Amino acid sequence: MDPLIEGYRKFRAETWPAERARYEALAHWGQSPEAMVIACSDSRVDPQTVFGAVPGELFVVRNVAALVPPYEPDARYHGTSAALEFGVKVLKVARLVVLGHGQCGGVRAMAFGPPPQARDFIASWVEIGRPAVAAAGDAAEGRLGRIEAEVVRLSLRNLLTFPWIADAVSAGRLALQGYLFDVHTGVLARVGPDGLETIE
Repeated sequence: MDPLIEGYRKFRAETWPAERARYEALAHWGQSPEAMVIACSDSRVDPQTVFGAVPGELFVVRNVAALVPPYEPDARYHGTSAALEFGVKVLKVARLVVLGHGQCGGVRAMAFGPPPQARDFIASWVEIGRPAVAAAGDAAEGRLGRIEAEVVRLSLRNLLTFPWIADAVSAGRLALQGYLFDVHTGVLARVGPDGLETIE
């Protein structure tokens, strides 16, 4: 039995009847999410679940390690940058959130190299995180955790290299926020410039 189809059938039988009005309104009026979340592709860290959101509330882009690349408007492919452009310039979200997490495979690839069977794209992608690895230092104890927090800080800094994001932040139309989710404990922490603050 296909678990995806079974999940869909459960959605149609249980969720759809209760949420039908919401979906119909979203279909009629379109989306106007308040926040955009840049999150990791990790299957254990679903932004909608972590933030208790319902359909239509979050505009989400997911990639390896929740990395935001720097602004590079060239002819190459830029999936995350394209999503940022749509979220900020078209949907006009009020908040941009970077959601990192513990036990991140992308961070492990930054620290120790990508898995040998996955080097076509991951190796060059995680190079974006090189400044985060350097900022975390070489002390072995807690190093991966420090890199995970530094990746969030790096992505927040890279967001400000996009001129239309920097302009919106300066004008007070857009707020940038960084969080780190601990998969093991379920605890969310705010990532500040100098440390982490647990959300109670």
